[in-house]
Amino acid sequence: MASDGIVILVATTKGVFLIADTGKQRGWRVTGPFCDGWPINHVIGDHDTGTLWAGGGGEWHGAGIWQSEDGGQHWKLTRLTKGTMDNWAANDPGFADMIGWTDEALPFGDKFSQIWSLGYAHGTLYAGTKPASLLQSRDMGKSWARVDGLTEHPSATGWTPGAAGLVLHTIVADPADPQKLWVGISAAGVFGTEDGGKTWERRNRLSNAGTQCQHDHPAGPRDGETGHCVHNMVRAPGSEDLLYQQNHHGVWRSADGGRSWDDISAGLPSTFGFPIRVHPRDADTIWTLPLNGDMAGRFPPDAAAAVWRSRDGGESWQDLREGLPQTSCFFTVLRQAMAGDTREPAGLYFGTNSGSVFASPDEGDTWQEIARHLPTILAVEVLDRAKGQAAAD
Repeated sequence: MASDGIVILVATTKGVFLIADTGKQRGWRVTGPFCDGWPINHVIGDHDTGTLWAGGGGEWHGAGIWQSEDGGQHWKLTRLTKGTMDNWAANDPGFADMIGWTDEALPFGDKFSQIWSLGYAHGTLYAGTKPASLLQSRDMGKSWARVDGLTEHPSATGWTPGAAGLVLHTIVADPADPQKLWVGISAAGVFGTEDGGKTWERRNRLSNAGTQCQHDHPAGPRDGETGHCVHNMVRAPGSEDLLYQQNHHGVWRSADGGRSWDDISAGLPSTFGFPIRVHPRDADTIWTLPLNGDMAGRFPPDAAAAVWRSRDGGESWQDLREGLPQTSCFFTVLRQAMAGDTREPAGLYFGTNSGSVFASPDEGDTWQEIARHLPTILAVEVLDRAKGQAAAD
């Protein structure tokens, strides 16, 4: 993999970091933190323009989205909801002056506390929140509106939170059809729309729902649905409706846009994990990073790190360990903390809650640590500047 043009976007509990290839003996340069040290749950970039967006916040700051139009050198914040600091500042002029606070009307008041996910497709920027709702912006993030069709879904009153709360953490677009979108909510499951967000269908049905009485998988309850705590979801290339998800209980495949799901966990050392990645050109090649279980510590089985790859759509799995720590490895890789580029061969990248970033230039066969000692890493994405240049040419 030629790394020229690759920038790794890293969201952490203390801001955004950028990791760029220096072009010198495969060296990497880390810059940051950006975004004033805000907790950032997700950061994405537009290959064509180089624009970056970072979403995050929390109880103290409220929710907000940062934007950079110069590759990360300068950032501008759009605040969406208020936090505890607003209440303090409103009652303490000295504190307000110290933090540069001004009394401004925020568009969503106190309706949510964080931005958890971002997505950009067909000129629309999307943001998922905590508690779960979906926002959209038609002007590159300057103004925002709630997608009411999802918020007002008939099932919404019964959505239950996962351990991190009720969060909309995954946004998947169809690159060919701007009307089609999927989201993942913990712990309400997968939802899909085919009319631009006006109406949504809940899509958690097991493909063997007719025989669910014989299904003993922990994610297959008696009503014939896969577990609602989806952790991450991806759409396969070149196929209109092929999706994969890493669930709280296993890895699952859907050939019909999420309308039904097949368990493809057999061969993995654990059904628990957070991220999943699909090859940019091969719909049958996927990667995941199993952890040892929900209640067993959430670190790699036997404290030896491995990324697991399937070349046949989940029929069989291979563990990839070269360059990864094989002793005393207790890190966690969170749901949005694995990404890839579109090079040949495809590159892979993941970040850990212990502050390391690992990169593979050869589809997972070998790995190297390209950054360490960062804050807790919440998400990793890739901006390929060469891809944007190719599109412009």
